Amino acid sequence: MNLILIRHGQSEWNALNQFTGWKDPGLTKQGIEEAQNAAKIINNLGIHFDLAFTSALIRAQDTADIILQEIKQPLITIKDKALNERNYGDLAGLNKDDARKKWGNEQVHIWRRSYDTPPPGGESLKDTGERVLPYFMEKILPKVCEGKNILVAAHGNSLRSLIKYLDKISNEDIVKLEIPTGAPIHYVINGDGSVKSKKDFFNE
Repeated sequence: MNLILIRHGQSEWNALNQFTGWKDPGLTKQGIEEAQNAAKIINNLGIHFDLAFTSALIRAQDTADIILQEIKQPLITIKDKALNERNYGDLAGLNKDDARKKWGNEQVHIWRRSYDTPPPGGESLKDTGERVLPYFMEKILPKVCEGKNILVAAHGNSLRSLIKYLDKISNEDIVKLEIPTGAPIHYVINGDGSVKSKKDFFNE
């Protein structure tokens, strides 16, 4: 059935070009508008959702709440830190330009864009996937395979981990995937868990 993935709308720290990770800033005005626009796109798909999942972080929770309110489908949303953004460790809260000045362009680029090299005190994308994917396989995908329509509002790197699995993307290529804030990704999933079709709405 239908699986909608969406990265939260722009957060206050996105706007300030700061590493966010497990820190918990709210949405900006633009972020709220992105969630409202996503709701219009999702509403046009005509999907009646059975369940919604989100992370333990307020920017993802608020995005899910705005969408469900706008499409007039009030649901109890299941919140779990397994869907949290990648933990950026010592980088969290730092402006990305300041981090480059402190550690150098090359080192920060490695932390941001390598698959398995974590920043100090934080998680690599590989680490993030090892947290996100088991939760998805146990709690979310079986419900989709049963025929339920699911909304997942999460984060750039937690969603990268899911898309890596669903689209069978290599370790090298997944780090190149950019997921915009507030742009839905619509999967139709077969009963065996394979992907029947996919459409993203990055340029709507």
